[in-house]
Amino acid sequence: MSDVIAPPSVRALARQKGIDIEKLARDIGRTSIAREDVEGEGDTGMSPSVSASPAETGDRGYWDVDHALSGPITEEPVSRFAQVAAQNMAAAQRLIPAVTHHDRAEMTAIEALRKELRTEAGERGVKLTALAFHAKALSKALREFPKFNASLSSDGKTLFLKNYVHLGIAVDTAHGLMVPVIRDVDRKGLWQIAAEVADLASRAQERKVRPDEMGGASMTITNLGGIGGTAFTPIVNPPEVAILGITRTEVAPVWDGEAFQPVQMVPLDLSYDHRVINGADAARFLSYYAGLLKEPRRMLI
Repeated sequence: MSDVIAPPSVRALARQKGIDIEKLARDIGRTSIAREDVEGEGDTGMSPSVSASPAETGDRGYWDVDHALSGPITEEPVSRFAQVAAQNMAAAQRLIPAVTHHDRAEMTAIEALRKELRTEAGERGVKLTALAFHAKALSKALREFPKFNASLSSDGKTLFLKNYVHLGIAVDTAHGLMVPVIRDVDRKGLWQIAAEVADLASRAQERKVRPDEMGGASMTITNLGGIGGTAFTPIVNPPEVAILGITRTEVAPVWDGEAFQPVQMVPLDLSYDHRVINGADAARFLSYYAGLLKEPRRMLI
């Protein structure tokens, strides 16, 4: 399966223009190829949206050293999949002035609802994880805050506001990070979202995700809750303008006006492209999102 993520229409355009989309991805250092990358491909072979790689700017000297001079080493080849993913992340860091806003949300009601629905989940054969609630809440937040559901043109002059809500779900696999996409999340119920999350995650582990199930996301969720941590800074996945990181839910003391109460809280980490989104917008976005998680029945109506 190809490591390059591109919609069928973009692949068709590349064929019409005689552009090798695999080579283009390598040249610009990204796994996700958008229409503007193909349309902007010129005589240089480089998309105007991406600057030269470290190897082309002479920075390789920082890495090309003989490590064996310092002690015993072993060598392990990096897979092509991992190489392309690394190039994509490096390009994103170079090009996007990203800021991360940290907050947390109460998960008491969601955990109680999951417990209440445990029997029905078993009957349906669906594992109702907290991630399904996060996806549903994020779909509503993206409708409420359209600038987060957008992409910026390569020249920074046009903002494309999307009239759909597709969510990328980052999956940690043995062959590297994959981000399959759930389509039209805002139009789907909780059970369907939960089933699709589980299905895509399982097939991602086996590299059975189809090309049409990759790319085109409104925003990505990267969830480290099953591993640990209290906060991190996720890298925005272009051409998206924001990414939501989630870490492990923990019991924290929360003041109720009279005393501290033990409350289940989940840390949230929202990285965003500061060219499109300002800090106040990010704070309002996460506040709204946290409100949905605190009262999940509101978003399920």
